Amino acid sequence: MSIENASPGRLPGLDGLRALAITLVLGYHLFPGLAPGGFVGVDVFLVVSGYLITALLVHEHRTRGTIRLGSFWARRARRLLPALVLVIAAVSLVAASMGGDVLVGIGWQLLGVFTFSYNWWSIAQGASYLDQTSPELFRHAWSLAVEEQFYLLWPLALLALLLIPLRAVRVAVPLVLALASAGGLALLAGDPALDPGTASIAYLSTLMHGFGLLLGAGLALALDPLRPAERTDARPSPARLAPVALGVLADVGALLAASGLVALALVLSIDQAAAYRGGLAAAALLTGVLIVCLRSPHGRAAGIADAGLPRWVGERSYGLYLWHWPVIVLLGAALPAIDRGGLESWWLGLAALALSVVLAAGSYRLVEQPVRRHGWAVVLGRGGAGVATRRAGAVAASVIAIAMAAGVGLAVTRAPDQSEAAALIAAGQAALDAPPPAVPLRLPMEERGPQDPGTTPLPGGNRITAVGDSVMLASAPQLQARFPGIAIDAAVSRQLWQGLGIIEKLAASGRLREFVVLGLGTNGSIDPQTLRDIRRVIGPDRWLVLVNPQAPRGWIPAVSRHYRAFADDYRNVVIADWRGAIAPRLDILAPDQVHPGPTGARIYTGTIADALQYLVDLPEPVDYGAYPDLHRPR
Repeated sequence: MSIENASPGRLPGLDGLRALAITLVLGYHLFPGLAPGGFVGVDVFLVVSGYLITALLVHEHRTRGTIRLGSFWARRARRLLPALVLVIAAVSLVAASMGGDVLVGIGWQLLGVFTFSYNWWSIAQGASYLDQTSPELFRHAWSLAVEEQFYLLWPLALLALLLIPLRAVRVAVPLVLALASAGGLALLAGDPALDPGTASIAYLSTLMHGFGLLLGAGLALALDPLRPAERTDARPSPARLAPVALGVLADVGALLAASGLVALALVLSIDQAAAYRGGLAAAALLTGVLIVCLRSPHGRAAGIADAGLPRWVGERSYGLYLWHWPVIVLLGAALPAIDRGGLESWWLGLAALALSVVLAAGSYRLVEQPVRRHGWAVVLGRGGAGVATRRAGAVAASVIAIAMAAGVGLAVTRAPDQSEAAALIAAGQAALDAPPPAVPLRLPMEERGPQDPGTTPLPGGNRITAVGDSVMLASAPQLQARFPGIAIDAAVSRQLWQGLGIIEKLAASGRLREFVVLGLGTNGSIDPQTLRDIRRVIGPDRWLVLVNPQAPRGWIPAVSRHYRAFADDYRNVVIADWRGAIAPRLDILAPDQVHPGPTGARIYTGTIADALQYLVDLPEPVDYGAYPDLHRPR
């Protein structure tokens, strides 16, 4: 489709771009490891939205001499609200019937969704976008909030901007603001491995994550894609003499830009600094290049992007985005035994994808399109639609309204004050804060491990220092019972680099004991150098136990590999295989598949006991200096 024949709201290739964006997002959320950087799909959406909305507003200003703000906001509401209300109604009702962790924080979540301020509410609540294990049902609404805030403010700014006579200045303003936004994200986010909370705030902020919308707006001001083509009888320029070359150039550019977006989705990670220091901005720039290349009337890229399947997916991309996240959260809550970080979770992802496609297609045909065609009158039983359409619309609107009222009311009233994981962590913290009992707690005999008289006794708790994260904190009561007198220093969201600092302080003060248990790695990737620094601090005369972490997070396999490689290099380092031990019993963990309850904590403690048993059973090393004739193994 050429630009000359483009109608408002139907620009060449944009549906294909939306299809690419939603595919990346679905790959990121539904299939662990498939597209670790698929979150860049959201930035593709933002650039497309900024471009299209600005093009429509400029077109209206040119043809009418002004922008009718009320009409614009009404059109946005008519486009976005029907599907959103349906999702809120259905998801709230299902979640209320299930109960449990999926309802934690549902009150502020719904308030954020209804007011299109979800990103700011999420920041205020301290919710972390980097933590993908939280059941937060409407977490993905943060991007809708960013878009809606743009829709509210940008038309007002554009009216003032269009008063500037110089087109170059009009174009430069949003582009400079986009550059400032991307720069602010890079500066504020810092390194998410060191400070995930700050990185999450930067990611969710409209000010820091608005560069895609502004870039799209600047591009629309520069290209004015809905302006009618100007015809001239002047001599053709050299460019007009080579339409085939221009088409090939545009198609190659589109292919390279699309490939670049896919590459970013494969190499970026939400917990690495590269995503914030250029990765997301690169995705926005590549989207801009794609838009420019798809505009070429001589290339084939726009035709491919507007083919049947991409166009079908693109038209329903909004519904797919709305449905897929709550569907995967609810399925995960209903099937707690499925490892959401392993390959079997792909079956869960396939089920969520199939269900999301069906729901999005039904919403598009039965809810979104009737309202777009006939306006809000169709849901009130009147308007220009046929009698059957008006009746069906009124009935559907009534059912959705009742379902939403019931679902929201039940969800809010049934919501627990804290998640199961939070309760387990709080119980562990209380155990650490309490004074030690006069008579140390002991596990039942059958849970104390091997009782073979020939087995070397395990070290007492007074010989063990344990440093860990919230998993160790939740397991603290069982660790204290199994090893009375153990020194535990555990905290929520702690990472390995923080553990190094704690061990350094303990060693400097003379409080680091003979056996050191390190339960870290759940909350982020690790640097093998940090492990070497830890061993340097504890010295060759202490023993180190590394607890292999379990969590449905992308960095866990790499952490396990680093731990095992490190343990293979040192005689006095051993792995406590918590991940392997709990893998067949994920259903006994909290719904986040991270934190253990009492039964899981006993398994956690048992893996540490097994590791300590291995260490104390090690034979004394051979002194080859004392036996020069003894063959030294290579």
